[in-house]
Amino acid sequence: MVTPHINAEDNAFAETILLPGDPLRAKFIAENFLSDLKEVTNVRNMLGFTGNYKEKEISVMGTGMGIPSASIYAKELITEYNVKNLIRVGSSGAIAENLELGDIVVGIGASTDSGVNRVRLDGDDFSATASWDLLHRFVHSAEKSNNKVHVGNLFSSDLFYDPRGLERFDMLRSMGILAVEMEAAGLYGVAAEYGANSLAVVTVSDVIRGEEFKQMTSEERELGLKTMVEITLDSL
Repeated sequence: MVTPHINAEDNAFAETILLPGDPLRAKFIAENFLSDLKEVTNVRNMLGFTGNYKEKEISVMGTGMGIPSASIYAKELITEYNVKNLIRVGSSGAIAENLELGDIVVGIGASTDSGVNRVRLDGDDFSATASWDLLHRFVHSAEKSNNKVHVGNLFSSDLFYDPRGLERFDMLRSMGILAVEMEAAGLYGVAAEYGANSLAVVTVSDVIRGEEFKQMTSEERELGLKTMVEITLDSL
């Protein structure tokens, strides 16, 4: 059914959907990887598409930035459009010392400074984790195509410009967190609440270590996105 945020018809989405934050990335993925393509939603220019990848029906849609925006779309996709598998494909900042630009990180879990999952568990901590089947399939797909991926804990931050400064990265690193992004913990919480499967995979687009700052160019971002999406689609 049509919602305040999605104007797709019933059955417009496939059971599996890829969720980049940027709606133009959703358009890029759809146009470069899917056949028999159809735009199914465009409310607030949050574009969504459904098509086929190697004869399997797949959807892709933007979520916007941050847990609140991503959570709205994830909830409605599950409860109103019967989407079963939700996979975030996005970018991240490196936390772990061994990560470099272009590396792919798979979030087996997602820590966060957001309170949304504590609300779900009546004030208690909720362990926001990926669905094993989706994670296992992704890692196997990466190995099969000779792409190295890093599996571990992500950190989903509510703040892009954090007043606590870069020293916060040192604390996150000491707890074994690999990379920082802004949506995974929210996606995992929504999926758990409503009985869907979820996974977050991200490409390292920024590296900040002390005085060192490295950032991917637009061309490098496009290449990194393509590799990550190819692994994801082949895993399905």
